[in-house]
Amino acid sequence: MKVSTPPSQPLVPILDGVFPAGCPSRTVLDHVSSKWGVLILVALAEGTQRWSQLRRRADGISEKMLAQTLKTLEGDGFIHRDAQPVIPPRVDYSLTSRGCDLVALLKPMVDWIAEHAAEILNDQPAVDSRPDTQGAPA
Repeated sequence: MKVSTPPSQPLVPILDGVFPAGCPSRTVLDHVSSKWGVLILVALAEGTQRWSQLRRRADGISEKMLAQTLKTLEGDGFIHRDAQPVIPPRVDYSLTSRGCDLVALLKPMVDWIAEHAAEILNDQPAVDSRPDTQGAPA
């Protein structure tokens, strides 16, 4: 008698390094995949922007969260902060080459989500034709 189905091969192989709890990639994944992180990165793909432009573009973000997200993404080397010594102060944000590489990967995902979000939310709870694997032994 067959108790469980054998695990299927993943469509795209995933590096094992992202799964251990102490893996540094988990930290970067957290920074990049946060709602505000994705939105700020994609907004900066449109070109250099100032604080107020980013705040308007990422509708609903608080000042605190924008500051925190920008600081984190700058620390990770995804964005460049250019503070110009003028009065009133002027700070411009742009993507670094690392940020451009990342956005090239994020943009198709964001586009897909934008295209399918209404359908996904309208279909909840979604009936999936795939077998239920929730709670299945590994």
